Amino acid sequence: MTTQASKTAAATAHVIPLRPAGEQPPAREPLWRDVLGDVLRRERLAQKRTLKDVADAGRISMPYLSEVERGRKEASSEVLAAAAAALGLSLAELLVLVQKELIRLASRTYTRVQPARVQPAHAQPARQGEVRLAA
Repeated sequence: MTTQASKTAAATAHVIPLRPAGEQPPAREPLWRDVLGDVLRRERLAQKRTLKDVADAGRISMPYLSEVERGRKEASSEVLAAAAAALGLSLAELLVLVQKELIRLASRTYTRVQPARVQPAHAQPARQGEVRLAA
């Protein structure tokens, strides 16, 4: 049962949007695994080969290769090298194709942003008990 007070409060409630009206959400940076999968699939289809054919040639399970192509799995370098070889590419050639595609996608969706200046860990002496992580 609702009361008159709750009806009045509901009628006067205001919604505050997280973004101004009409503003688009920020573009999502393309993920490595998605771009890699797209490149693998594009190369396979350009050669008119089936998923089974490439999986067998690379000694990769067909379901796993399918997951990699769909960007659902992060493949190891060994799997990527095997898939590349099955497509007649070296691992380096595959990575160059992925890099070019990443650059193409990023240039379409992002404006250049100046990277934040990062202070090297060695610039200041560590204090006792301080933990520093290197990336």
